[in-house]
Amino acid sequence: MTKKIEENTFVSHLTELRSRLVKSLIFIFIVFVIAYIFAENIYIFLVEPYAQAVKDDGVNRRLIFTALHETFIAYLKVAFFAAIFLGSPTILTQIWKFVAPGLYKNEKKALLPYLIATPVLFLLGGILVYYLVMPLAIKFFLSFESSGQLNTLPIQLEAKVNEYLSLIMRLIFAFGLSFQLPVILNLLARVGAIDSEYLKKRRKYFIVIIFTAAAILTPPDPITQIGLAIPLLILYELSILSVKMTEKKKSNA
Repeated sequence: MTKKIEENTFVSHLTELRSRLVKSLIFIFIVFVIAYIFAENIYIFLVEPYAQAVKDDGVNRRLIFTALHETFIAYLKVAFFAAIFLGSPTILTQIWKFVAPGLYKNEKKALLPYLIATPVLFLLGGILVYYLVMPLAIKFFLSFESSGQLNTLPIQLEAKVNEYLSLIMRLIFAFGLSFQLPVILNLLARVGAIDSEYLKKRRKYFIVIIFTAAAILTPPDPITQIGLAIPLLILYELSILSVKMTEKKKSNA
């Protein structure tokens, strides 16, 4: 009898999980359709860092496409990017609704700040890319242009639509996911896997890991790599402080 009840409970949990996943996918699909309708507006928004970076350089800049279907594919990518970006809070909410009934009141209070911090940190990572890293990176790349001498041809950027959009969306996701470092470290500390002393003693190893991750996740240029590594180092130090606070709360409880 007990075994049957356990099986029924397991099946009901799976059914609920499937239901919440389906709801999330339906929401993302709806956002995708709406985003595709406004894909040109989103495209203009994503291109703005490039437009601002080159507006005063005295060159007639443009973005080009070299295949008939390239702009169509780019708009699909933009719509998918917007759907995932805007749909992430809904996915987190559905996960929370699935997990929350099985938690005690104090556990809910402990996990809720992480649920709120996750999209906030992701957004901060995206903002850093959009307003600081991309403009600096664009100017860095443009510095390799040359006007050409008597016997040489000039080197001038003719940026492709698809490549530019892929770059900025990739960076936004890379920075957004990397900015989850404090959440991950605090969760590990809460379950007892690490503590503040562990993080302090292994700081030099984490510095190497952070710079390695920055090199992998970003293009091979110093601007974007340093632009990701430095905020992560700051977040790592802030994580040590927040883990200390978590330890104090646990000891006072």
